[in-house]
Amino acid sequence: MSFLFVAIGGFFGSMLRFYISVKAKKHLFGTWIANITGSILLGITVHFHITNQLSEIVWLLSGIGFCGAYTTFSTFGNETLQLIFDKRYGVATGYIASSLVVSLFFVYTTLVVM
Repeated sequence: MSFLFVAIGGFFGSMLRFYISVKAKKHLFGTWIANITGSILLGITVHFHITNQLSEIVWLLSGIGFCGAYTTFSTFGNETLQLIFDKRYGVATGYIASSLVVSLFFVYTTLVVM
């Protein structure tokens, strides 16, 4: 039954991710927004999960399913490599650094503040 909850959450996460990609015209910014907001949501979800304020079903739906499908490391990697192949090294470095730093900052802040 756990697989079903993860799949349902994943369906909605992937649909929202696709929507953001379309709205951002498949630009780096869409992936960046999805990864940052997904990190914030995952930080909140992890907080409630580890403090036993979330049921296992909600954790499977939101934390694993939704956030797992919504955030997209493969697209991040592909876009980064494309920037490198295009010799846009500064943009690639900024994209990598801002994605990591901002995501980690918000996850940390979320966990500490909550």
